[in-house]
Order: sequence, then structure tokens, then C-alpha cells
Amino acid sequence: MTRLPEHERLELLCEPDRAFWGREDVVLAGMDEVGRGPLAGPVVVCCAAMPADPVIEHVNDSKQVTEKRREALYPVLTGTALGFSLGWVWPDEIDKINILEATKRAFQLAFENMPLSVTDVLIDAMRGLNIGARQHAIVHGDALSYSIACASILAKVTRDRYMVEQDALYPEYGFAKHKGYGTAEHIAALRKYGPCPIHRLSFVRKFL
Repeated sequence: MTRLPEHERLELLCEPDRAFWGREDVVLAGMDEVGRGPLAGPVVVCCAAMPADPVIEHVNDSKQVTEKRREALYPVLTGTALGFSLGWVWPDEIDKINILEATKRAFQLAFENMPLSVTDVLIDAMRGLNIGARQHAIVHGDALSYSIACASILAKVTRDRYMVEQDALYPEYGFAKHKGYGTAEHIAALRKYGPCPIHRLSFVRKFL
């Protein structure tokens, strides 16, 4: 498959956003989550309002960007954004209300924490959120919308940094390597040591 030149790829990535950027009555933000699937740690949502100019090179779905590049993009994105915010929901609440409801709650918190008033949000797949803006869900939005991709990177870097911090507290589980996902190494450690305070008990019971 032929790879597009970077400027052409970014042009395509900005198409959903461009329809909103040109309107004086609109303040657009992208929203995305990270951490729905792991056995440990929080689910984190970022809400990011990005300007139409400059468009930052190498922005993409965070899963398509290397860790080194995500880290390099993080200060550029935070320095360029009109505003951004995060919503965290922790393992104990995930266990109480289930991961879908916890993810919706993280979206709500991220939106409520925004330092500016947002009228429209582009969201990766989620619908019917309890937020005070017009919602535009895009399936695979983190790969199709620039604003969502920016939010995806910010959420991913933030959560990964947190999991590295937790690795220092609970080194036996290998959180720095797998960020809480259910790798064979993680499951083996879980069976050997049992869960730690940041494990999602509703997720790990089947392995114990």
C-alpha cells in the first residue's frame, strides 16, 4: 500500500474538522479515551480543542504512533491547543458501575474540566454522552479526525506515564511494559502475587 505524503495525509485527517473550523458560532473539540481494556489502572479521556492552524505533523491515531513520537508530540500538542482537559475514572469506580458507564463518566468529566466553552465535539464512536455540546460520533474517529487523534495522543501519553509511575510502586507486575493490559506476563504475575490496589477486580477475577 502506497503511503501518502505527510501533507496529503493530514489534509484527509482534517476533513471532518474543517467543516466546523470555518464557523464563527462553533468551538470544536475532539474527544477520545484510552484504557478500556486493561486489567489495571484508570480509564482516561482527553478533550482537546485544536486550532485550524498550525496543523501538527505526524499526528495520527495514538496506536499508529510510536511511544517516542507520542512523547515528542505531547508538549507540541499541549502548547498549541486552545484548551485541553482530562477525565479519569479509577478502578474502584470501574468495578462498581462497569467499564462502559465508567468510560462515559470519564468523557463527562473531561468535558466539564475544559477551560473554554465548547459547542461541538467529535468523538471516537461513543454516543449519547451527558455533555453540554453537540456530539458527532465517528467510528474509528481517532484515525479519521485530526482533533480526535490529538486527544488520543494526549490521553495515551497521560495514562502511560501514570502506569510507569505505578510500576515503581508495584514492580512485580511489569506495568511499565504492558501498561496494565492482559499480557501473558501480567496474568502470570497476577496469579503469583494476587491483585494490587490498582487492579480492576471485576476484570481479574477470571484469572485468579
